[in-house]
Order: sequence, then structure tokens, then C-alpha cells
Amino acid sequence: MGVSSSNGLIFVFLFAIFAMHTNAETQTCTNRKSPYFLKKIQCPVGCPSKSPADPKAKVCYLDCNSPICKTRCKNRKPNCNGPGSACLDPRFVGADGIVFYFHGRRDEHFSLVSDANLQINARFIGLRPAGRPRDYTWIQALGILFDSHNFSIEATPSAIWDEEVDHLKLSYDGEELVIQEGHLSTWQCNENQLRIERTSSKNSIMVALPEVVEIYVNVVPVTKEDSRIHNYQIPDNDCFAHLEVQFKFYGLSSRVEGVLCRTYQPDFQSPAKPGGAMPVVGGEDKYRTTSLISADCGVCIFSPAKGLEKEDSMMEYGMMDCTGGANSGNGIVCRR
Repeated sequence: MGVSSSNGLIFVFLFAIFAMHTNAETQTCTNRKSPYFLKKIQCPVGCPSKSPADPKAKVCYLDCNSPICKTRCKNRKPNCNGPGSACLDPRFVGADGIVFYFHGRRDEHFSLVSDANLQINARFIGLRPAGRPRDYTWIQALGILFDSHNFSIEATPSAIWDEEVDHLKLSYDGEELVIQEGHLSTWQCNENQLRIERTSSKNSIMVALPEVVEIYVNVVPVTKEDSRIHNYQIPDNDCFAHLEVQFKFYGLSSRVEGVLCRTYQPDFQSPAKPGGAMPVVGGEDKYRTTSLISADCGVCIFSPAKGLEKEDSMMEYGMMDCTGGANSGNGIVCRR
């Protein structure tokens, strides 16, 4: 009788595993530059869906640019310790995995990424307590330029942080874009396949521009505990809502520039050593832009026309160790 029960349990277990494999979605490689273009691969048992109903569940992700084309599980929030991330005040992790700081200046804009076909700027907010030699700064907004279009992501100001309020403001080509609150709510532009998807009901999104970049964004406040530990001296009437971000890039050129993307240049050598003191990067003058959606910094190379002709592209880079739609967004219509 005991042997029969054991065999029954084994059968149930095997059947459950088979059912999970059967119900798992498949992903298709859509990158035309990949040798695995149009290849279909089943998702792992641990993350059978690319758009799970549970916002805390890991998602199935196909990396068809890696040497081995396979699906894997990953989180959908920025990993502030992973390559391509920018969090805190601001703390960056370069392509080499080495941490560095770039403080910039409050109420100014700086280029994080400048390539022939992609420009990403950041607006810094901050404050300077009495006696401090520099500003404390955080990334409040991102401006993304591609082709002849622009898209911006902003953390809206707030005196007191309320996680039940959405602190995200989005715009496409200068017009506000409203995406219905709710996990997996999605907006997509049919012209260029720009896709924005909420990865939680509020304050978290994923932005995807196929074969160019994926951006994972989270809005967070500077907490009273953060202020106490770092002596930020945050006032009572502003929680300094800001962005945590992580980028995954595809096909960056060897000439790519920017505060973050200079670390993606093939001959880049970090002044820091793993485990050593974290360097503070200067260069405010050469990375500064006149607005959130300008490409006029001293080292900016954004040129959409040339972007279509570039040949010296590199392998994809990004979230090597880090962490789609239900409801349509209301708002603007995609157009040239």
C-alpha cells in the first residue's frame, strides 16, 4: 500500500511538471540581425509567461543576441546593482559592472547616452545644504530621442510620498501620454513599435524600442531615513521623487558617448578597480544639454540620418545579471 501511494505521488508530480511545460508560452526572436531570427523557444517552468498576472512574478525573457539563444527568468524592476543602472544620488553601474558617481548640477540636463540613432538625457533635481561644496542630486526625468521622435518620463513633484498615487508623467512628441493605471496596461506606437508597459499598477514602467533599447523605470522618494543617514536635509515640503532606471542596449556603436555609455566604448578603461573606492566622474560641461530633449552637448553624436547608415555596431549590452498588454492607454495618436 505504501509503495502504491509513493508511485501515485510520483505520477502526480510528473504530471504537474508536464502540465507546466505544456502551458508555458513560447518566445520568438524578432531581431533581424540575430542568427536566431524567427526561432521559437519555450519559456522556463519558473517563469512560463512574458506577461504574468502577478506583478511580483518573474517574466520569461528571450535574449536572442547572446551566444546561446535561450529564454530565462528575470525581474521587471531596475536592479540598481546591475550594469546599465542609475539610481540614488546618482550612482551608476557601467557596462563593466564597476560603480561610479556623477553628481552633475541641480535643475540642469546631462546626456547619459549619445549615439547616432539614440540620445537619452537626464534632468537632475537636488539641493545644497548650507556648508556643502556641491549639490545633492537625483534623476527626475529622462528624455529619449530616436528617429525624428522624442519621449519623456518624469517623476512628478510631491510634498509627501504616497505609494497609492501614480507619480509618473509621460509624453510622446511633446503631447502628454496617459496610460491607464494597472499592471500590464500598455501603449504602443504602430509606426515605430515604441512600447510602454506598466510593470506595476503605479510608478513602474518598461519602455521598449525594438533592437535599440529597453528601459526599466521605478519612481521612488528620498526617505527620511535616507536623509538622516546621508545628511541630505530634505525639507518637509518636498520628498524629491526621482527615477531609478536600468538600461539594456542593442547595437551601440563604438563611438557611443554619454555619462553612462562612455563605459560601453570598446577601449574604455575605468579608473576604479572592483572593490576599491568608487570614483566620482566629472565632465559636466561636455555632457550638459540645453534641455531634456536636446542633443547639443559637447560630445553628443546623435544624428538620425547617419544612424540608419551606421555599420560599426557592437554586441548588445545591458542587464546581464538583473532583474506585455492588458489595457490600452488613452491619449495621443501616433503620427510623424
